[in-house]
Amino acid sequence: MKGTLEPTNSPYAMAKLTAIELGDCLTKQFGHNIVNLMPTNLYGPNDNFSPNESHVIPGLISKLHSAKLNASKVFEVWGTGKPLREFLYVDDLANAIQHVISNQVPAGLYNVGSGYEISIRELVEKINKIIEFKGEINFNDSFPDGNPRKLLNSNKFFATGWRPETDLDLGLQKTYSWYKNNY
Repeated sequence: MKGTLEPTNSPYAMAKLTAIELGDCLTKQFGHNIVNLMPTNLYGPNDNFSPNESHVIPGLISKLHSAKLNASKVFEVWGTGKPLREFLYVDDLANAIQHVISNQVPAGLYNVGSGYEISIRELVEKINKIIEFKGEINFNDSFPDGNPRKLLNSNKFFATGWRPETDLDLGLQKTYSWYKNNY
């Protein structure tokens, strides 16, 4: 709490910080084993695939799929494509929670990520390899990139014996397959 919270994430960030503080207090005062998991960007089946209100992976899947079906000539991506992001398949987070429950992980805050980062440009290429949109992909650098890098250090949680099982390529394939069958 030494800096200003990013305005668009402030309520969400404050809720997470409050949960962490409450967990620490319950552990210290009453001896409860409170574990707080801080996941990275999640994606997978049942995500919000709204073209305008989704996160990056479901948004790209929805929009690229639509561009393919409409035989669009150009697909526009906001920003330069240079920012780096980390993603975690939703089933891996479920497995992380099960790991905490089954292994009596010590109290505390744990980052839960894949340990793998990718540029938005590379992500678009991976998704397009699956969807097979045939038009041109343009990065519009008149739009902002956002934070240049978002990578968690998950080593503390990895040390408890947990590791993600779904690599990004497989997770993207599963997510797109689910999307095609449900939208």
